[in-house]
Amino acid sequence: MSDKSITRRTLLTGAAAAAGGVLLNNLPLDAQQHGAPPVTPPPVPADPTKAPGSPTTAVGERSPFVHPQRAPVGEITGTTLSPLQDLAGTITPADLHFARIHAGIPAIDPSKHTLLIHGLVDRSLELTVDDIKRFPSVTRIHFLECSGNGRAAYRTPKPDMTPQQVDGMFSNSEWTGVPLATLFHEVGVKRGAKWFLAEGGDACMLTRSIPVSKAMDDALIAWAQNGEPLRPEQGFPIRLLLPGWEGNSNVKWLRRIKLGTEPFMTRWETSKYTDPLPGGKIRQFSFEMDAKSIITTPAFPEKLSAPGWRRISGLAWSGRGRISRVDVSPDGGKTWDNAELLTTLHPKAAVRFEYMWEWTGNESLLMSRAVDDQGYAQPTMAELKRVRGPGTDYHFNAIRAWRVARDGTVTFEANA
Repeated sequence: MSDKSITRRTLLTGAAAAAGGVLLNNLPLDAQQHGAPPVTPPPVPADPTKAPGSPTTAVGERSPFVHPQRAPVGEITGTTLSPLQDLAGTITPADLHFARIHAGIPAIDPSKHTLLIHGLVDRSLELTVDDIKRFPSVTRIHFLECSGNGRAAYRTPKPDMTPQQVDGMFSNSEWTGVPLATLFHEVGVKRGAKWFLAEGGDACMLTRSIPVSKAMDDALIAWAQNGEPLRPEQGFPIRLLLPGWEGNSNVKWLRRIKLGTEPFMTRWETSKYTDPLPGGKIRQFSFEMDAKSIITTPAFPEKLSAPGWRRISGLAWSGRGRISRVDVSPDGGKTWDNAELLTTLHPKAAVRFEYMWEWTGNESLLMSRAVDDQGYAQPTMAELKRVRGPGTDYHFNAIRAWRVARDGTVTFEANA
């Protein structure tokens, strides 16, 4: 930990390091647009009890019969989506967590990376990663969701969209880090400081203005995810984590925090990440992610084989608090019934819900509706469009639906 004077060199060094990150420019076009090609499972013995198995390895692997994948891949500026339909429980494996990047994934040496905190503080500090890890840490479960999650389903919906394509810019993890309030107490935040600027160490040096009140509430400087150091695409070696707030504000590869009296009005909160509204207005600094849910099974491309009982399962979350209830409708919203919540109700975290449903062989329209502990209920598509207008560009949390045809085919229904 050091109390250094702030120079132009200090502010620009991180940008030079980020620009040296390795970019995946040479991937073929098909690899950029889709996931990895299907893998043929290896031959296995007819009776595994009659032959010894394989030895232990340094790093465990999935069964060769299991192939969850993010898609698309090869993006330098874009998103790779989490395969929600292939996951169980609520915790997203780190290697399947969605990723949104704006200038590739930087290669950062943690021994050289620092976090500078300056501006309206009593004492500017530049902290190494090891410095940060010496502070008391906490471990919490929280979701991350890109504010653009669901845009394709809103703008250009298609019946053959999977849960991954509908809402795959969402993941839920266990995070370990230092409360940002602890670091702010260390530097001494001046009375007039109401906002802080968070700057990332990637080639675009993404910056967002965040209220100091969020730092004092539940913000973390995270350095671990699901029991291991952050993966590079998740911000290694450190990132800002703002529970319940839109993904873009959770700045990755965090290298600088500057405290000030008002928002810094960067291009990431003026030309981008502002939401057009009817009447020529916009929503700005709409940080909180509203309550939302999605059924992950049955969903496209599943096909129900025969009438009978089966489970409807999915995920629900809210950036304003805990999920208190999830309702499920098998008839397009005519009737609703409470689903069972299977996992612990953490604040600003996903919950797995389940509902047992008897399919009679008739056409059905399956819906889920999340309600949080603030009394907010997930709106219908018509309700969302009435308030936000057709040009809205972020925070797409309307009720999702899946149509089950008489032959058992399941397809996405956008405007239910």
